[in-house]
Amino acid sequence: MYQYPLSLSFKIIAIAPQVKVMDASGKIILYVRQKALALKESVPVFSDEKQQNQLYEIKADRVIDFSANYGITKMDGQSIGKLSRKGARSIWKATYPVSDSNGIEVGLIHEENPWMKVLDSVVGEIPFAGMFINPAYLIDIRDQTMLYLKKEPAVFESKFRVEKRGEFSDAEEELLLTSLLMMLLLERSRG
Repeated sequence: MYQYPLSLSFKIIAIAPQVKVMDASGKIILYVRQKALALKESVPVFSDEKQQNQLYEIKADRVIDFSANYGITKMDGQSIGKLSRKGARSIWKATYPVSDSNGIEVGLIHEENPWMKVLDSVVGEIPFAGMFINPAYLIDIRDQTMLYLKKEPAVFESKFRVEKRGEFSDAEEELLLTSLLMMLLLERSRG
């Protein structure tokens, strides 16, 4: 278990997105550097910024990401679950079901207020707009919100704060955090 709240950050203008996740003490606990222009997503997740200790691999099940599934595995090949993108890309609403290693849907990532995401999509690339428009996401398991992700005011990078709202196991935390990372990368690409 990590020390909450967690901080996530990545540069707004970057060819290959880099996401850092830090715990409450400021220690980097997860790091992602997504490959630019990949036909089929394959995202390594590391425990360090030097990318020396890979923990997970997140892979899309198809080239075209319409309703794609993103399998999440440990480095020993063990599946911990998957994140799915529900339906077509939409400026209005994003819904991401989370499934366990048996393919059973156990959770959901969704916007707290879809209208904030619409505003963020429309004006998010305008300098200083990120100071005022800050969407939030709910990460649910068994119909209870376990994590709360909120975009924080920032100018030159996107910053998010993850608060713990419920109790979950280490395995559930592993699945939720890796799913959350992939969701952020997908949301960044859709605007």
